[in-house]
Order: sequence, then structure tokens, then C-alpha cells
Amino acid sequence: MADFFAKIWAWIESTHVREQVADVDYVGLFSNPWFMVPFVALVFYLLYKQAFRDLIIISSFVGVWWVSGTEYMHTLVIGDELQISKILPVLFGGAALLGFLIYMLFGRSD
Repeated sequence: MADFFAKIWAWIESTHVREQVADVDYVGLFSNPWFMVPFVALVFYLLYKQAFRDLIIISSFVGVWWVSGTEYMHTLVIGDELQISKILPVLFGGAALLGFLIYMLFGRSD
């Protein structure tokens, strides 16, 4: 089983997905009409269908992506040392967001 996961991890590393996600130009992405037109259409469609749960989930993913690129996140690890005083708010914030999303998906009735 470990060999299976090692092959999957080697494939992910060979595609350089992590570097591509880290190097995304978000200013260019959100000013590109080929991205913005379908994204805005999706938001308006979800508003029309009153799918607020889906809008909250999408906005939380966009928010987490935005927060992961801030200067605060870049200073979580200095050298080879993890800054515990900075990681705890990220940990508790992520746990709270995950709990909220689980509640939105499974705890609420539509």
C-alpha cells in the first residue's frame, strides 16, 4: 500500500502542481475575462437558485486561498523553525472554518 501512495506522490511531484498553485498570479487571474465571466455567471446563477450554502463554500475556498498568500502565512516558518505563536491562530481558525463547513454540509436541513 505504501508503494501505491509513493507512486501517486511521485506523479504529483512530477506534474509540479504545488509550484503551479504557489505561483498563481491572482491579480492576473481576477482581471482575466476568461476566468471572471464564468465565475461571475456561477455566482449569479447560485444567487438566482438561492444556493447560499454553495456560495458560502465557494467563498470560503477563495478566502482560504487568498489568506494562504498573505505575508503572515509566509512568516509561519522562519529558517527551519515553526513559529508556534503564529501557527496557533491559523490552526484554530482552520478548525473553526472546517467545523462550520461540516455543519453547513451535514448539520443543516434545507
